[in-house]
Amino acid sequence: MVWVLGIAAGIWFTGRAFGTPAHARWLMLGLFYVALLALLVVVPSGHPLERLVGGSLGEWFAMGLLAAAGFGYGHVVSRLRARAKAGEAKPKHSSPFVDGELDRYTRHVLLREIGGPGQTVLKQAKVLVVGAGGLGSPALLYLAAAGVGKLGIIDEDVVEVSNLQRQIVHSDDSLGMSKVFSARASVKRLNPYVEVLPYNRALTEDIAPELFAEYDLILDGSDNFETRYMVNRAAIAAQKPLISAAITQWEGQISLFDVARGTPCYRCVFPKPPAEGLAPDCAEAGVLGPLPGVMGSMMAVEAVKALLGAGQGLEGRLLIYDALHGETRLITLKRRADCPDCGHVVRSR
Repeated sequence: MVWVLGIAAGIWFTGRAFGTPAHARWLMLGLFYVALLALLVVVPSGHPLERLVGGSLGEWFAMGLLAAAGFGYGHVVSRLRARAKAGEAKPKHSSPFVDGELDRYTRHVLLREIGGPGQTVLKQAKVLVVGAGGLGSPALLYLAAAGVGKLGIIDEDVVEVSNLQRQIVHSDDSLGMSKVFSARASVKRLNPYVEVLPYNRALTEDIAPELFAEYDLILDGSDNFETRYMVNRAAIAAQKPLISAAITQWEGQISLFDVARGTPCYRCVFPKPPAEGLAPDCAEAGVLGPLPGVMGSMMAVEAVKALLGAGQGLEGRLLIYDALHGETRLITLKRRADCPDCGHVVRSR
């Protein structure tokens, strides 16, 4: 056995002297061991060679198993120690998700553009929705389902029976209830992990700047030009991106305005409200029930993209959807140097 161990030691230290990697030396030792076993298989039992190598085939096989077990145990222990040290060296970050929450976003995590990191971004995002009506309803529901962590809703209206034809966040049980509280209840039923902040009041010039500053993104689903202009001014002042949509009868439009990043603002596109009677609201002109569902869902899509920086958003472009004829058009927008809302703003990013 002495000369067998001597050969093994010679293989190891000779290889080390020539700079042979450890894994290659282990491989040579393994081949030497296999050759020894093969030699013992060939010679008959009791042959003088068994005495020369210091053991029979069975004894050397048993010793090989013990050596392999010891090597494997040492390797596992060293790996565990290395992992423990790496764990101690890494700063520990607590997950923003509670147990079981992340399972509902599996289809998001599978998307290359979202994945786990993107879902974490959505969980930590804060979005304010102006209006809990036709556009705000689907936008709120899909943002909640997508896992946006904090949703603000501002609206002063109450739920009326005529709303139910298109405002899907409300139901018969909500009649007479403030829209923001009805919407909050629906959102929490859909996703209890979302934080919902209802603001049961009208949006005014006084509160808009401070309120907008608390959110990452603003969605405007209001139904009149006066409110849209006010939202536009407040978003510019707070340097927040704004997704604005509007609907009438069979047609809808949507764009993303982010003046801080060089896009036009809402007022660049619509510098003055239309003359009286040219753009009647839904109460006067009517509206197709599913139309706000289409446009509100598009608002949610653009919001997720904007929060993640995924794909190409609608900044600098106005999308017009004609439901009656099944057509969509894209119009390129430009900033107006004389715009009273954003003409003074210098691009900062």
